[in-house]
Amino acid sequence: MKKSSIIGIIIIAIAIGVIISTYADSSTYGTFSEAIETKSDLHVVGHLDKQKELVYNPQTDANYFAFFMKDSKGKECKVVFNGTKPQDFEKSEQIVLTGKMVGSEFHASKILMKCPSKYTKDQIEVKEATSSVITKS
Repeated sequence: MKKSSIIGIIIIAIAIGVIISTYADSSTYGTFSEAIETKSDLHVVGHLDKQKELVYNPQTDANYFAFFMKDSKGKECKVVFNGTKPQDFEKSEQIVLTGKMVGSEFHASKILMKCPSKYTKDQIEVKEATSSVITKS
């Protein structure tokens, strides 16, 4: 076999590996009900339940933040985030979580907040927080 054929086969194999790994890492949007049914990562869109308590005590554990969120269907669930509480979290209009259900709690690895802009009413400021703790599945 020619060297050019071998190099071509290797390039095709690498391209297929990249496509498969990208597809495996991608997650879909859903609700807390769908997160209960699936074991993979899911994006859940909702809003903060401001009637319930936010749990964040940096003196005790700076990497534990818990709150309650209602998804787009109105189902409420406790969310646990292994990271610091994002700035202006209470002011967020909409929250997009990436994570999965662990028992009855949704464990988020990322929090994306859509906050009202400070400068204009028409623009929305987007802030993202990621977990600093790596957990094994």
